[in-house]
Amino acid sequence: MGGPAAPDSSWKGSLNVSYNIGPGFAHNFSTRKVRMHVQTNNQITRIYNVIGILRGAMEPDRYIILGGHRDSWVFGGIDPTTGAAVLQEIVRSFGKMKMEGWRPKRTIIFASWDAEEFGLLGSTEWAEVNKDYLLQADTVSSGNYTLRVDCTPLLYKLVYNLTKEISSPDEGYESKSLYKSWLEKDPATENNSFPRINKLGSGSDFEAYFQRLGIASGRVRYTKNRRTDKFSNYPVYHTVYETFELVEKFYDPTFRKQLTIAQLRGKLVYELADSHIIPFDCRDYGEALKGYSNRIYKLAKKHEQQLKTYEVSFDSLFSAVVNFSKAAAEFHRRLEQTDTNDVIAVRIMNDQLMLIERAFIDPLGLLGRKFYRHVIFAPSSHNKYAGESFPGIYDALFDIESKADQRGAWEEVKRQISIAAFTVQAAAGTLKEVA
Repeated sequence: MGGPAAPDSSWKGSLNVSYNIGPGFAHNFSTRKVRMHVQTNNQITRIYNVIGILRGAMEPDRYIILGGHRDSWVFGGIDPTTGAAVLQEIVRSFGKMKMEGWRPKRTIIFASWDAEEFGLLGSTEWAEVNKDYLLQADTVSSGNYTLRVDCTPLLYKLVYNLTKEISSPDEGYESKSLYKSWLEKDPATENNSFPRINKLGSGSDFEAYFQRLGIASGRVRYTKNRRTDKFSNYPVYHTVYETFELVEKFYDPTFRKQLTIAQLRGKLVYELADSHIIPFDCRDYGEALKGYSNRIYKLAKKHEQQLKTYEVSFDSLFSAVVNFSKAAAEFHRRLEQTDTNDVIAVRIMNDQLMLIERAFIDPLGLLGRKFYRHVIFAPSSHNKYAGESFPGIYDALFDIESKADQRGAWEEVKRQISIAAFTVQAAAGTLKEVA
């Protein structure tokens, strides 16, 4: 608009209007109206997903998906090209290993999704046709401060272990591991002896796989400092200024962070595709469920009198969470004793590990949001990018005191608690020993 990148109070752009740098409105600007003329082209066009398959040698019917989109709003220097470049490099490295004679135990599917910006169309259409998969991962670089991981609790231990094997690309941390710099810059709120891992929300191509189908999913990227940067995304997100030069000059001049993300994503895919036993840990899911159930109960306790009046109890949910944790501990005890030379025994345990995420899917979906069927995680109904735990209960509790029918509102809370308790209890049952 004809002005400098960091304008002062005297700045004026080239439009014939009064300019105000802020913060806030000056004089009576808040009452002024602007008429915008927007010209768009509405047309039906063909989209293309590009799919590459590396067939597994031992379990070709079990799949790991590594995917990311390649369409962008404008130039897409960060979103999606940083992720698309990482995907290409991982494909190249796995292709090199294949040329040298290596084959993974399980099939790896590399996916370049189209039309993500138009509503996650490419990945969702493909997911609806191909439903039986193991992992979907996605990457976008949205900053250069520290690592950010969003994933199912099943992947916590694997992510922590792999980040200890990779050198940190952060300035001042050259002699430390990625895990160490991540921990020091972004410790978990509940337990600061571990780095923070986020709940999966939405806004990217894992949505259909995780939220609808219950396929264990994760995404890794570099991000901003959440303590000092309160913006929801990087400043030039989806604008014409999101160019290669932006990445090269400001976000990752050495491209070491790009390399680090490629290493971590590549290691994740390799371990999931080639480990004899799928490296999931159900015990971390039990710990996560305990934290999530306590958190939603604290939210409900703000209405303590209503809990008593309408006889609302969380005991069934707490009991189910305890049972899940016990079942998870017993499952991993058996897993350690499994004869890894017994192909059938290994297959049984791996299938239980793979299907545990599916056990949290409610085929009826969330109230008013049928596409979202994961009982433990869903995009927040108030911020689709963010994840919410026990979303059915959370949505029922949200702004409950303003609802006209209080008895009906609290009956809905009770119904959502029963759905959550039933689902967690059923998930615990899937971990029991197969006869």
